[in-house]
Amino acid sequence: MNPTARTAGNTFKTFALMGALTALLLVIGQLVGGGTGLMFFAIIAIGFNFFAYWFSGPMALKMSRAQEVSEQQAPELHHMVATLSARAGIPKPKVYMTPAEQPNAFATGRNPKHAAVAVTQGLMQQLTPREVEGVIAHELAHVKNRDILIASVAAMIAGAISAIVNFLQFSLLFGGGDDDGNPLGLIGSIAAIILAPIAAMVVQMAISRQREYIADATGARFLGDPMPLADALVRLHQGAHAIPMNVNQAAAPLYIVNPLSGFGRKMSGLFSTHPPMEERVRRLRAMSVSRTIS
Repeated sequence: MNPTARTAGNTFKTFALMGALTALLLVIGQLVGGGTGLMFFAIIAIGFNFFAYWFSGPMALKMSRAQEVSEQQAPELHHMVATLSARAGIPKPKVYMTPAEQPNAFATGRNPKHAAVAVTQGLMQQLTPREVEGVIAHELAHVKNRDILIASVAAMIAGAISAIVNFLQFSLLFGGGDDDGNPLGLIGSIAAIILAPIAAMVVQMAISRQREYIADATGARFLGDPMPLADALVRLHQGAHAIPMNVNQAAAPLYIVNPLSGFGRKMSGLFSTHPPMEERVRRLRAMSVSRTIS
């Protein structure tokens, strides 16, 4: 797919996600509170869509407890990002670091001019500089391919749905389901609590697994060698299993590898946006073989 078509496709998916969230909120509002609930959730939907488009990137960084780092604090990392951004033909994103010990990274923002790349402290401590470059190249590929907005918006929407479910459960617990005389209030609250998590899973599935394969290949071209990224992915995969990471499940698809472990990994694996690691590594190593032969 050419870059123009990919950008248009991601833009369409982003607004489709926002439309789906709006429809879900209106249905929940109607079920829970009739006309009053419909109006309340309509206002929430309008406000949330505005907020999601403009502030999903900063919220993703906040959820990961990422802090911006200066060139003086991380000169080598900044140099990598600047060099690879120039090769990719995009503005240099802001650089962030999270305190997590697990090696991982993600990119976020609404477009290449307002992008950020965040790495964990574990990534900088456990990977070689060349492997870190491979990871940075992958994340910059997401920026170049305009993947970052839809991923950030989807993470926010999934988080919002989880918050709505928590609110409804709290309301139901304290008898708020049918206070207004609406006989559907209790039933509507129960239905919303059951259906909303399913909707959140659908939102997560809207982020195509194919985008990771494309970002791997694009990042390898930026770097000029697919092997550093292939080696990095193996170590990141091992690190994600060995070192727990406290991350909101809604934000997990943003990361280069699934950061969840244990039960969280099993649950998210059912609807994972990350393709199988073995296949990602196989494709990258096949690219290396092709380069050697040619």
